[in-house]
Amino acid sequence: MAKADPIADVPDWAETTEQQVLDAALKRVADEGWTARLATRAGAACGLSAGETELLLPHGPADLAALLSRRHDARAMAALAKLDPKSLKIRERIARGVEARLNAATEDEAAVRRLTGFLVLPPNAALGARLAWESADVLWRWAGDTATDENHYTKRALLAGILTGALAIRLASGREAALAFTDRRIANVMAFEKWKATTRLKPSKFLDGAAAALGKMRYS
Repeated sequence: MAKADPIADVPDWAETTEQQVLDAALKRVADEGWTARLATRAGAACGLSAGETELLLPHGPADLAALLSRRHDARAMAALAKLDPKSLKIRERIARGVEARLNAATEDEAAVRRLTGFLVLPPNAALGARLAWESADVLWRWAGDTATDENHYTKRALLAGILTGALAIRLASGREAALAFTDRRIANVMAFEKWKATTRLKPSKFLDGAAAALGKMRYS
């Protein structure tokens, strides 16, 4: 019988410590703001030196932002696991997905408010867009989307915009206003898709082929 590998039973140190530092950061963000100092002090609270924290989180607050966004994605997926997406119409799947993602984010509302301010700064706009895209991709996969053509990208771009707008409204005006916004935007998207179908609007063969190739690479 082969001997058990003791290393395999040890949780990944970096992943575990990242989550510990994120927890420490969430306790301090109201006072510190979403800053490099937040990362350093959160690391120190977990027993890390400044150098160790930089090794773990080389981009400081940007890495913390990604960790929090992905935690919220996972939290939303845990809530959605109670639903069978196949039992819902596609617009209902997206609406429930957005609602779950908003609920996940607002469990850390104070931190999300600070994070929103951080992500709207010009140097961080690309990070904000990437994280919104990731969240949209997670929700579309749960909804059962397997598109590999240009629709793979347009669906995620549209949903990323809905998620970003809905979160801003949730923070400013509350849950009901955010859900009403979501319903309107989904209706707009569905109307656009219907218009595309009736007008037979198609991308050029070149763009269609390129998008299909990228989509297949994405799912390979």
